[in-house]
Amino acid sequence: MIQQIYPSVAHPYAYELNKDFHFAAAHSVPHEEAGACARVHGHTYFANVTIAGDELDSLGFLVNFSVVKKLIHDRFDHTRLNDDPLFDDADPSRFPTTEIVARTIYELIQDYLDTRENRPVCLQVFLRETPTSYVLYRPKAGVRHEG
Repeated sequence: MIQQIYPSVAHPYAYELNKDFHFAAAHSVPHEEAGACARVHGHTYFANVTIAGDELDSLGFLVNFSVVKKLIHDRFDHTRLNDDPLFDDADPSRFPTTEIVARTIYELIQDYLDTRENRPVCLQVFLRETPTSYVLYRPKAGVRHEG
């Protein structure tokens, strides 16, 4: 992956971790107003996840980089996103648009982080769908978006 500078988020935490990874997946946006995106097509998604916290775990990690990648890559790589139960072709709030995929990545990562004793937080998910299009998802304080 080419080194890239991502939009940063101001925060009060001592540590900030950023993990880049990619996954190849197909999807469609099941609505006539989606135009060509209503047809099944694929992307190589590039993602960056920003995690922060004040405390390290017993190994000296905020969170292990490999776990962050595995949570997303192993689930979505070489799949059709519409087939994943986190998305729903009958509910527009759960169509696998880039915006909703970014939010879903956040939710999967934050759900894992919530199990960690050192309680790190996911601050943002940057998700590039094409060389010219990306989405940045930052959760609002105290708000969870679960499908």
